[in-house]
Amino acid sequence: MPLKLLIADDSTDVAEVVAFGARIAWPDCQVLVAADGQQTLDCFAKEQPDLVVLDVAMPPPDGFEVCRRIRALSPVPILMLTVHDATPEKVQAFDLGADDYLTKPFDHLELLARLRALVRRSQTQPIASAVSAVVAGREGADAFILGTFILDYALQELHIGGVLVPLTSTEYRLLEELVRHAGIVLSHRQLLERVWGPEYVNDTHYLKVFVQRLRHKLCDDPNHPRYIHTEWGRGYRFTSPAATRSASPD
Repeated sequence: MPLKLLIADDSTDVAEVVAFGARIAWPDCQVLVAADGQQTLDCFAKEQPDLVVLDVAMPPPDGFEVCRRIRALSPVPILMLTVHDATPEKVQAFDLGADDYLTKPFDHLELLARLRALVRRSQTQPIASAVSAVVAGREGADAFILGTFILDYALQELHIGGVLVPLTSTEYRLLEELVRHAGIVLSHRQLLERVWGPEYVNDTHYLKVFVQRLRHKLCDDPNHPRYIHTEWGRGYRFTSPAATRSASPD
């Protein structure tokens, strides 16, 4: 199936640059363009695109609100565009569910690299790992089960307490990387390169925001974490299954 891209920007010039870059990467890409927030939401509901490029400063509702509404419905990859390079705005975009953020004016090669990275992460299928999953006290390769925490590698789904926890493709990839190496500290650089790609190894703010998002969805207190532990100056570690079982009152 051809990739379907939705570009939401009230600037025709910007939309044309993004569309041009997308067609270089995917010649058969179907490009949809929306000029304001409401048109974007309507188009998204009707067309169900595979990738969204979303400008922050659109006629209302603005890009932040559109991102929030889309993310409530779908894990589709979202790249946000803005003229502002301020950290608070980036954090707001990530907190609302954006997967990436690019400041205007941007280099078209950087845009192309980021779009490719988003599609690569969203389309990557689970692969066999040398790290075995812990499944109800047995070894397996299709899921990681720790109490009521179940990460299904085949379906790319997380269930906690029998409830499906919605994750974006990037959130899932980050959690899977941590889980497949449970008990092992993964450095910031390792996580950024494996989850986002080598072009992101210096973007540590990405990692911090996404770890915060995962902890929120896991109801994981950063001061007393059950799942994701911060190893100061080193990186992050998913809890050791053996340690968790030995510490259990059961």
